[in-house]
Amino acid sequence: MHILLVEDDAPLAESTSNALRAQGWRVDHTARGEPVALSLQRDAYDLLILDIGLQGIDGFETLRRARAQGSRVPVLMLTARDAVEDRVRGLEAGADDYLVKPFALSELVARSRALVRRSEARLDDVLSLGRLRLDLRALRGFVDGQPLGLSPREFALLQYLMLKADKIVPREQLVAMVPDWGAATSGNAVDLQVSRLRGKVERAGLRIRTVRGLGYLLEEGDPA
Repeated sequence: MHILLVEDDAPLAESTSNALRAQGWRVDHTARGEPVALSLQRDAYDLLILDIGLQGIDGFETLRRARAQGSRVPVLMLTARDAVEDRVRGLEAGADDYLVKPFALSELVARSRALVRRSEARLDDVLSLGRLRLDLRALRGFVDGQPLGLSPREFALLQYLMLKADKIVPREQLVAMVPDWGAATSGNAVDLQVSRLRGKVERAGLRIRTVRGLGYLLEEGDPA
């Protein structure tokens, strides 16, 4: 899981980051809300943990900007305010859950898991991008109704890339989410699978770009 933590209390940010990283999750941290909307556009985050009482723009405005630019990432808001109106305001702005400070780190971890699990459960049975359709129940891909012929690993890779379409997906994320790859999977093995998949999705007018030093990006456009 890739998490963006927005918290301006340095000791709390450090302890929270350590607790999340102890679960094997990647955590990026910022103390300000201004760069958040751009970060959510640029990177494939699975969860935003957002403090309300930030310097500069507060958590409410940060969330409003993120939702206004189309981000659907699950949001867990952190606040020292226990007033009902503040919780309601956050939920109405697009937050998915609330945690009042001080909180137990174990509860933060549990709520983070639950939010991402709930978000994944809301996925449709079919993913679509351009002329490509991915049937999540039948585990098959189609271009203009014709079978794409995907191996199980190719299907898993393509599903993840489609969920993160138009965002850069780091190679290590692909290694972590593909079944049965584990430690035996090298970067070269991922490159090979992506190369094979690239040729297949071109039929749908899509391309998988390699962003050097960062990862892969699935987007609509001329493969050339």
